[in-house]
Amino acid sequence: MSRTTPATPRTTAAPDTRGRRLPRQLHPVAWWIWALALATAVSRTNNPLLLFLVLAVLGFVVTARRTEAPWARGFRYYLWLALTVVAIRVVFRAVFATGTTPSDHFLFALPRIPTPDWYAGIQIGGPVSLEALLSAATDGLRLACMLCCIGAANTLANPKRALRVLPGALYELGVAVTVSLSVAPQLVQSVQRVHRARRLRAGRSKGLRALRGIVVPVLEDALERSLRLAAAMDSRGYGRAGSATARSRRVTGVLMLSGMCGLCAGAYGLLDATAPALLGFPALGAGALLCVAGLRLGGRRVTRTAYRPDPWRAAEWAVAGCGVVSAVVLFAGTGFDAADLNPSIYPLGWPALPPVPAAAILLAGAAGLAAPPPRAHRPSTTTTRNSG
Repeated sequence: MSRTTPATPRTTAAPDTRGRRLPRQLHPVAWWIWALALATAVSRTNNPLLLFLVLAVLGFVVTARRTEAPWARGFRYYLWLALTVVAIRVVFRAVFATGTTPSDHFLFALPRIPTPDWYAGIQIGGPVSLEALLSAATDGLRLACMLCCIGAANTLANPKRALRVLPGALYELGVAVTVSLSVAPQLVQSVQRVHRARRLRAGRSKGLRALRGIVVPVLEDALERSLRLAAAMDSRGYGRAGSATARSRRVTGVLMLSGMCGLCAGAYGLLDATAPALLGFPALGAGALLCVAGLRLGGRRVTRTAYRPDPWRAAEWAVAGCGVVSAVVLFAGTGFDAADLNPSIYPLGWPALPPVPAAAILLAGAAGLAAPPPRAHRPSTTTTRNSG
């Protein structure tokens, strides 16, 4: 007689999280605040050492905290775009030779093209100096760093989760921006998928011959995806008019236009020292209040529900604070010489690395440590157990 012992149910032990943070997605607004603040800090300096330090910080944070989502794979394309911007800036400065002085170190000379009288002031061709190329490269590097800051925000922040925190009045605009931001990563993914399929089918054609075999399937995939997206948006009631009346829409438009005019006037008053005092912070504050009122009134016509809203915890405060502190330090200009942010190339020499701005930029890189680790991608696997 055999005796059967009842099986003891297996319990899964809770993971030991002592000293470790649980993986989760950071609030997308925190990444955008961090990136925009860092871009603001970049706009204050022309020092190539600080700009290269910003690129290193962006690379570290993106490498440490990006996910495996489709939009998280496009940072390298922003780097290529940044390199293209620098190259175009240098080429334009070499072709349209301007700002050269007799004391420059001349490298070569391009054929000069005569220009008509109405095109006076712009010279095409001529001598190209080292100082002119370095100045153009530095200006292009600053713009490239700003583009990489925006690319880092697009890489780290989930655009679909960012859509949920937008005001109701900007919901349609947010949907359009989210769809446009998702186009480039999806096209890259489609090209990679088509390329792998061609390799499996022993497709060995390269160059222009392979272009037709790649472009047509990619366009077909994009068309099918757009049709599925349109059907999904239509089934979810996208574009409904809501309960707002015509008078409410007119009042919302007046508030938004007045608020934008107030913001423009306030920004002009802050930038121009000779402007009246009312065109400074008072106009800026009044414009902000009018815009907020217009957004609140316009948001009534869009009814949305949020399931498990993204939390704003200490990690979000830390990440946003790292970027804001770096921007405040570079704008305040205390503790260092403001000339170190924009070194002159006359006379030509190696720029100095100011310690306080460098420490502020490195503090922005601490966001890669303050943010929680992203969730690891776990492919679904099916295990089959055989019992005998």
